[in-house]
Amino acid sequence: MPAKMKKNYLICIIGVVIGYLLLSLVFDTGILGTRSAYFNGLAVIGMFYTIVVCSLNLLTGYMGEFSLGHAGFMSIGAYASAIVTTLIGQKVELSGIVIYLIAILVGGIAAGIIGFLVGIPALRLSGDYLCIVTVAVAEIVRVVLSNVGIPAITGAATFGKSFSGIAKVSDYHYVYITMVVCIFIMYCYIRSRYGRALIAIREDRIAAESSGINVTRTKVLTFTISAFFAGVGGAVYAHYITTLVPTYFNFSKSSEFLAIVILGGSGSMTGSIVASPILAALPQMISYVVPAFASYRMLIYAVILVIVMIFKPSGLFGTREFSLPKLLERISGSRKKADAR
Repeated sequence: MPAKMKKNYLICIIGVVIGYLLLSLVFDTGILGTRSAYFNGLAVIGMFYTIVVCSLNLLTGYMGEFSLGHAGFMSIGAYASAIVTTLIGQKVELSGIVIYLIAILVGGIAAGIIGFLVGIPALRLSGDYLCIVTVAVAEIVRVVLSNVGIPAITGAATFGKSFSGIAKVSDYHYVYITMVVCIFIMYCYIRSRYGRALIAIREDRIAAESSGINVTRTKVLTFTISAFFAGVGGAVYAHYITTLVPTYFNFSKSSEFLAIVILGGSGSMTGSIVASPILAALPQMISYVVPAFASYRMLIYAVILVIVMIFKPSGLFGTREFSLPKLLERISGSRKKADAR
């Protein structure tokens, strides 16, 4: 590995560690007082949004296909992980970290399997047709989850059609590490030969196929990976909120994920990382800061989205990526020029 690349990775690792230490400083020291739990919740929600939105960006930004069914894969991960951890918790007493690891693995694998099975026939389509298929799959999943009687399987407490009594183990320490690992894996996939093949397919499918790229296999692989990480995000959500309601994973939620991808920049992983926590927390922050606007928070949210799309239609980052090493190099270069003058 070249020395410059090693330096860049080291700078990124330091940045990740600093981010973790800042979160620990804010939430573990009690500096926010009684508001600590509220902002802790916003941080966790922002982090699981980041995982799901980055996974959707693999499809929309890098593969060039629109999906409006990502909430369906998230729901599969949420329910599968909740069922398994609830059943295990009834028989064996495990520590929180073990339950959490089981949850994210089960959630990711379950969603990945469904994504693979759906992707094999669906990804022979493209454009509007694929979008319609993903919507249909998400609705099928939601209807099944609404009628399958999961509390009867696990013996969990019920309230209407909800599934409650899930272990709350999604501590922000675990979720932050999970988010970093998921983003790193997706970034490595994009930078690999499979990711380069994916971008070639996005730019010109016929040219990519004539160059020897197996288009269907590459798209199915990407669809499966995207579904896997959506399932991980669902598992994180389930074990933080502790109560699942099928109506949460509806068409509106899938549309919200897609809107965040486009606003951050379709094809920019950095854009998804920056836009996800901001847009996930924005409605709650509006009602918290200005209680009088609580009834209008979604209207304000929608107006902000419209304004951003008018003045920055390519999204906050477009297709570019923010690079901390490059930023530091520019700052250093600017200082050297100033000193030379």
